Amino acid sequence: MLQDQDRTILRALQDDCRISNQDLAGKAGMSASACWRRVRALEEAGVVRRYVALVDAAEAGMAFHAMVHVTLTRHDHSHVETFIAEVGRRPEVLDCFATTGEADYHLRVVCADLADYNAFLEGFLFRLPGIANVRTNLVLKNIKQETAIPL
Repeated sequence: MLQDQDRTILRALQDDCRISNQDLAGKAGMSASACWRRVRALEEAGVVRRYVALVDAAEAGMAFHAMVHVTLTRHDHSHVETFIAEVGRRPEVLDCFATTGEADYHLRVVCADLADYNAFLEGFLFRLPGIANVRTNLVLKNIKQETAIPL
């Protein structure tokens, strides 16, 4: 169970994970050593999984952005395991969600361009066993994209 100081720490880290421990402690109203111990505890508990830099995909040359809806032929255990393992290895796949509804999986994919995306489909996704249907929705404009969870 998170305490109020934990939530304050997590909000500050989500805003800027490069904040100094001293500044973080000041925001949380605690000593630097107590803050350091609290952050370590949050890391060890898996609440803080990792620290990252947010990179603008288009500015980094990855302007093609799509939501890909994948349906498997049937939920054969080996097909599901293979799909999950292989998708996990692909750097183009930023997110993969198992969902209810028409598609079994929803992937958020970025590539440099349409040719790269086509290579991803033909050279990878269509070759996986058990794929029944793949539907692509192109992202035309990013309206809102957040990484911070509301605390």
